[in-house]
Amino acid sequence: MPLNWAQTWWLLLKGLETLDLRVHAQADTALQIATALEGHAKLSQTIYPGLASHPHHSVAMAQLEKGGTVIALEIKGGQEAAFRFLNALEIVIISNNLGDAKSIITHPTTTTHQRLSDEQRAALGITPGLVRLSVGLEDAGDLVGELQTALEAV
Repeated sequence: MPLNWAQTWWLLLKGLETLDLRVHAQADTALQIATALEGHAKLSQTIYPGLASHPHHSVAMAQLEKGGTVIALEIKGGQEAAFRFLNALEIVIISNNLGDAKSIITHPTTTTHQRLSDEQRAALGITPGLVRLSVGLEDAGDLVGELQTALEAV
């Protein structure tokens, strides 16, 4: 039986009670992941505002408490390598959506930005090897380990 509007709003309000705690935990994990993967031999770059190497790190830290919950990884070898990486994941879910209690990853070239021309994607920094990871609430060590193992499949 579907929920009525009152039940739906009650569930949304209950979820908002812990939103701050969840986002802080996810941002902490995102920083751990980005730090662990930065400089990995199979990546041409790790893009995360919480890293000092990010070109807008100082602005992000002045405006945000933390670096956020989304990390972009540029995998060497293009789309084929990105797909091998994605297919090696078990904990992280492949999806077109971002922002959940579970870690989700997407390949923008073939999903969210597929209708753009190659030139438009390039202007936005969306390359065939780019993946975007929305960090969830799983254990940081488990996620780092899985991502490192998946990179070995590339």
